[in-house]
Amino acid sequence: MSTPAKRRTQKPDSPEPSATSGPATAKKPPTRSTRPVRDSFTFPESDYALFALLKKRALSGGCEIKKSELIRAGLTLLNTLSDTALIDALNKIERVKTGRPKK
Repeated sequence: MSTPAKRRTQKPDSPEPSATSGPATAKKPPTRSTRPVRDSFTFPESDYALFALLKKRALSGGCEIKKSELIRAGLTLLNTLSDTALIDALNKIERVKTGRPKK
């Protein structure tokens, strides 16, 4: 019977830094994305149907996307508009009552 091989505990020898490599630079810590914030929204049925339509269009283009990602993409696009274009777009939105609908 053979015994399992012992694990190597020493790191392999690394080459010494050359004089031309300059001073050692510290590695930057990996950047973390910001912590997500949970929220809830009320949409008219017509706008909610747009989620399915836009998800289907994205999928036909080879991109699977979630509702929250669609909202974030919309926010990104709205941010690129001029102030007057933003106000025009906001005035076209149907206003809905906030909160949960009564059963």
